[in-house]
Amino acid sequence: MAGYGILATLFIGALAGWIASKITEERHGLLTRIVVGVIGAFVGGKLADLLDTPIHGFFGTVIAATIGAVIVLYLWRVVRAPRS
Repeated sequence: MAGYGILATLFIGALAGWIASKITEERHGLLTRIVVGVIGAFVGGKLADLLDTPIHGFFGTVIAATIGAVIVLYLWRVVRAPRS
């Protein structure tokens, strides 16, 4: 999310975390959503780089961050799942 200020990063992170929590049906608080969204933005950005897909503008950033946040939430669910 290069080029965005800290407030924009937090806003995009919160938005992406909220959307991802709705997609995955996870329930989290605002702080967790922001953290998941910001980490998801990093993951989504790296994934876009690996796929050689450019990210343009606000909506492109939110989409990439949301995809990354869904991946982060999925991995979190796998890691914390009880083992038999």
